[in-house]
This record gives sequence, C-alpha cells and structure tokens, in this order.
Amino acid sequence: MAQIPNLDNAPLNLTSLRDLSQKELLNILKNKAEYFESNVLGRLNSAVANGGYIRGRKCLVIDPKLGGSLSLIIQTSLLKEHGVELRYLSADPIQTECTKVVYLVRPQLDLMKFICSYIRTDISKGLQREYFVYFVPRRAVVCEKILEEENFHHLLTIGEYPLYVLPVDEDVLSFELDLAYKECQVDGDTSSLWHIAKAIHKLEFSFGLIPNVRAKGKASVRVADILNRMQVEEPVNTSDMGMPEINTLILIDREVDMITPMLTQLTYEGLLDEFLHVNNGSVELDASIMGVQQQEGKKIKVPLNSSDKLFKEIRDLNFEVVGQVLRQKATSMKQDYTEMTTTNQSVSELKDFVKKLNSLPEITRHINLAQHLSTFTSKPSFLGRLDMEHTIVEAQSYDVCFEYIEEMIHKQEPLINVLRLLILFSITNSGLPKKNFDYLRREFLHSYGFEHMATLNNLEKAGLFKKQETKSNWFTIKRALQLVVEDADTSKPLNPNDIAYVFSGYAPLSIRLVQQAVRSGWRPIEEILKLLPGPHSETKRSGFASSPSLDNLAGAPANVDKVTDGRRSLVLVVFVGGVTFAEISALRFLSAQEGMAYDLIVGTTKTVGGHSLTETFIENLG
Repeated sequence: MAQIPNLDNAPLNLTSLRDLSQKELLNILKNKAEYFESNVLGRLNSAVANGGYIRGRKCLVIDPKLGGSLSLIIQTSLLKEHGVELRYLSADPIQTECTKVVYLVRPQLDLMKFICSYIRTDISKGLQREYFVYFVPRRAVVCEKILEEENFHHLLTIGEYPLYVLPVDEDVLSFELDLAYKECQVDGDTSSLWHIAKAIHKLEFSFGLIPNVRAKGKASVRVADILNRMQVEEPVNTSDMGMPEINTLILIDREVDMITPMLTQLTYEGLLDEFLHVNNGSVELDASIMGVQQQEGKKIKVPLNSSDKLFKEIRDLNFEVVGQVLRQKATSMKQDYTEMTTTNQSVSELKDFVKKLNSLPEITRHINLAQHLSTFTSKPSFLGRLDMEHTIVEAQSYDVCFEYIEEMIHKQEPLINVLRLLILFSITNSGLPKKNFDYLRREFLHSYGFEHMATLNNLEKAGLFKKQETKSNWFTIKRALQLVVEDADTSKPLNPNDIAYVFSGYAPLSIRLVQQAVRSGWRPIEEILKLLPGPHSETKRSGFASSPSLDNLAGAPANVDKVTDGRRSLVLVVFVGGVTFAEISALRFLSAQEGMAYDLIVGTTKTVGGHSLTETFIENLG
C-alpha cells in the first residue's frame, strides 16, 4: 500500500477524521456488536446477537476500487496485526483457509454477483464459512435484493462502512465518487449528490456549521439544498461548537468548466497525472525508471504527497522550471560534499551535512521522474498539441482547429487524445455547425469503429460534443474573466504573477470564479455567471446572521476574519464532478498570495485529469 500522507500541517484537524475512519474499519474487523446492522430480513445474525467478535484469522476481500482509498487510511502491517489476510475481489475464486470472510465493497450489482459466485463455490466444496458484507459508504436495497434472491441472505451479516470523506493530502479531501460526473450528466443518476452533501455534513459535525454557502451549477445548487435539508433533519449544534472553523463553502460543478480538464496540465504534479495517472497519492511505473535495476520489469508504487518535502516544494511549479530546481539542489549537495572531503569540518557542520544527505533519496526520486516526463514533453507531437489547445481556447482560428482534429482522426491517433480536443473544440464554439458535426462524427466512427456510437451519444447527452444551436459566448467569458493571459510571465515561471502559469497562459475558469468569490464576491460578475451552465445561489445559514460573509470581507485586511487561535479563516472549495491537479495548484497559489484573507482547502468527488474524465464516457458496444 502507498505511503500514508502526513496531515500535521493541515489547516483542519484531518488526522482526527482519518483516525476515526481507521477505528471504524478495525471495529468492523473485530466485529464489535455496535457496528453490526441487521440483515435483509431484519433479524440479527447470531454472532451479532451474542455480541461476538470475528475471532482468529479472517480474510478481508476488498473491492479493487477501494484498495487505493484504504491505503491512505491504514497500513497493511496493521491489518496483519489484527489477523487479516488481504485479498481483492475479482472473477477468480478466493484462495484462503480462513473460515471468516469479510467483503468490503461499493454497492454495485456486478460485485454482488462475484460474492454470490464465491459463496456458491464454497457450498459446492462443502466449506463452512461465516460471511460478512460491508457496503461503502452505505448499503443499497437493490444489492441486498440480489443476495436475497440467491438465497444467501441467511448466511450473511450485512453492515456499512461509512467512508464518505478521505483526506488525500493536507489540503485535499476526496469523496471517492469517480463516476459522479458521468452518472449525473448521462445516466440521470444523482445519488452522488446526496453522498457529497452527507460528506460535507459529516465535516460540519467535526468543525462546525458552515455559515456561508455559494454554489454554481445545477448539481452544486442541489447539493446546497440537500445540505440545508440535512441540517434540519439532523442538526449540527451551533451553540456548543463556538465559531465554525470553515467560514465559507464554495460548490462548483464540473459542468461549469469542462474546458480546463480537457487541456494538458503543465504543473509537475499535473504532468505526472497526464502521463503516469496519479491515483490516491501515488503512481505505478516500471522499477527501471526509478533506477531499481535488480527489479527490472517489475512495477513499483511511488508515493506522491506532502510528506515528501521536496515534492511539496515542486509539485505546483510549472514543469519548465522543475529541472532547474532539481539541478540547483543536486549541485548544492555536490559542493557540500566537495567541501566535506577537502576541508576540516566541525561536528555541527558534519551534522548539517548528514541532515542534507537524508534528502538525497527524494532528489534522486524526482530527478528520475522528471527525466521520464521529459521523454514525453520533448516530443514534437506534444508541443504541437499544446499549441493547438491554446489556439482552440483563443477561439480565433476555427478552420485551422477543425483541420487539425480531422487529421488526428484520419491518422487514428489515440482515442482519448482525439476526444479531448473534440470536446474542447465543441465547448468553446457552443457546439459545431451541423455540417461539421455530422462530418467529424462520421469520420470518427469510420476510423475508430461503429462500436463507439455509444461513446459519442454519451458525449452528446452530456453536451460535450453537439450540434451548434446558439452563438458561442466563449469569447465574452474569456475576455471578462481574463482567462487568456498574454503576459503570464512564463519566462520566469519560478515566480509567477497569475494562476495562468499552471497552463502557461490560460487561467482555469473554475479558479477565476473562486478568485472572484474570495476577493469581491460574485455580484460584480453576475452577468458572466448567467452565461455559464446552470443556476447559482448564495446562502447565509441560520444561526450565523452576524458572521462575516465573503462580500463584506472583500478587500479587507488579512487579519479581519480569523478563528480564535489567530489562523486565517477557511474556505472549502468543493468540485462536484472532479478537480485537476493544475486547479489545486492554482488554488494553492491563490492561498499563498499576500493579503489573502483565507486558507483554501479542496473537496472533490475525485481528482481527475482529461484522460480519466473522458474515459468515463467511453462505452464500447462491441
């Protein structure tokens, strides 16, 4: 499992959240009676009724999608200490001698079929086991119905593991809903919105009722409504908790800004995600890339979080300067070594040098990673793609963009790459004229196969690739929010002066909205907000009539709105549908600006990139 991130420097006490999740998981494995729930027929399993434990060794079978999440909560070694064998749920039979099997799964129908298949196999072999199924984060009647229909319900103890919020890093919380955007936009399944509201409400029980809520986008406004309803049904006691630790919640739909995730991220962490796909704070790659020769051909996991001090320093930099920073650090260490071997050093100087040597593995790790990324970023095809992305965003050369995408399709370039540019082109033009739309659709299906009709239908349903019905307002939005920054000081990306540095000249639309909210509120850009998808709302929650709102604090000095111990007030920015690493970097940049009155913390359904987000829409009929 990946390295668990250090949360000591988090602006909120996220360690307590993680500890609680770990404790709840261990209590499930100990099988404490209070963590059990009745089975589908409403009767308690005998083990529960007797208040029993899952004594002795037990096999924990994890839904593979939950593996990365659990690695950020608990070490494998701790599970072993509790007599746990770890297995992953798949179509293959589970090999274990344990008589107690605990399934930890998301409430999905296909996973129920796997569980039924395992139990059927055990019964056919005459094996007698106890089975426990825990749904994450909550049980679903439709899944329990399958277990009942298969007549296995009497063999099972069913419960929940309420993992709604996962601290991925010291300023990033994930709700682990990787399909939320596609489910809302294409399938019409809005259950994820309840989960998001539940996650935020859980945070409120730990850190106080959030007094100010702003939302932009249909799903975000719905989340804000559900959150208010939850407060009525299960209120956070505002009188006992004092001043809330989170001053403002800003909810933003991914639908409001689908341009940003389709662009290639140009921060160090963003590019690692583009080419190596960061998942739950780590990347998996060939051992040889990291210089581990004896394990050539094997895959290794490299943790990427703020516990790595060098990564924390360089993760948000434009990749153009990462090599320069690493070179300076390596040169400095080399000079120190030369001084150490050629001159007499005092004991304290020796101690300082040994301290510096401790950072050598980090420097080596990131030199290897940066060198590997350079093999991609130096290719003419990569640089040509970046140029085309910027041309599309500038929205001034329609024919050039159309011909570039047409050529990509005819060359059968990677499917995801084509779809990302197609989405970007369609959104910036509010769809394509019918003739162009029909032509590109036809050519795409000829090149990639008619089995991808479902993929294009999904994109059309989500409004990401469609026929043009109205004139595009992108030019107006781009100009009003200054999204294209010509003088983004890309020549000196070590000290950027605008969030546009994360895309070398393009400022993420989503983060401009956050920037506007924390500086002067949304009222001055009311007309621009109306041009973006979905409604917007601003709510002051009851019980906090005297609490300062963002509008009142616009332009106020940084010491105006602080919690009692002198720290800056917190704004929780929640992305409904996913956030990119480049956007997180832009928020960190904003938070670090002089005169900024707030610390910013990110909540998201999942960290996404253009690749992972586009992939959710791909459906192969073949």
